[in-house]
Amino acid sequence: MEQDFAQARRLMVEHQIRARGVSNERVLAAMREVPRHLFVPEDLRSAAYGDHPLPIGEEQTISQPYIVAVMTELLSPEPGDRILEIGTGSGYQAAVLGRIVREVWSVERIASVAAQAERNLEAVGTANIHVVVGDGTLGLPEHAPYDGIIVTAAAPSVPEPLFDQVADGGRLVAPVGSRHLQDLVCYTRRGGDFVVRSWGGVAFVPLIGTYGWEG
Repeated sequence: MEQDFAQARRLMVEHQIRARGVSNERVLAAMREVPRHLFVPEDLRSAAYGDHPLPIGEEQTISQPYIVAVMTELLSPEPGDRILEIGTGSGYQAAVLGRIVREVWSVERIASVAAQAERNLEAVGTANIHVVVGDGTLGLPEHAPYDGIIVTAAAPSVPEPLFDQVADGGRLVAPVGSRHLQDLVCYTRRGGDFVVRSWGGVAFVPLIGTYGWEG
């Protein structure tokens, strides 16, 4: 069975991710290595490597593999980086990042979701990912600045505290728009300014919090 999952991962990377233009070799390697099936409910494991998101409970989802790869590539993670993730979910995005960077801090609003993510991450043997329960729209200033910030839920605009926590030269990747459709945007810090690049349309669950949507 594990061999079947490993083959499914290789096919996922080649046909869903590389074939659509993702070319960062660190990202592709991480996507090949992380066992995505261990981050979805057991009854959905046979669908773990499909080209779609999946529900993980509490009205949350694990993103489509391609979108995980795109967001990771936009972040341009380097081995020495410290990354902040807003919205831990299943822990899969953090696990992918954790294969590339030095350290990941991840904030999850829902305690039960955070607890399951920690179990998932423990099951795959990660040691450089820290999950914190809290309001992700406030960021995690006690460990700032971050070389990259990735937001895995949709906000009407990027929460202002997150901009303050990006290191100079760092990037912030977030879906911004309505509750139902957003634009995936990458902000790169250049001193006191940000260079903005839009990737295209996406659909994420809403980011709930002080600087997000009301619950």
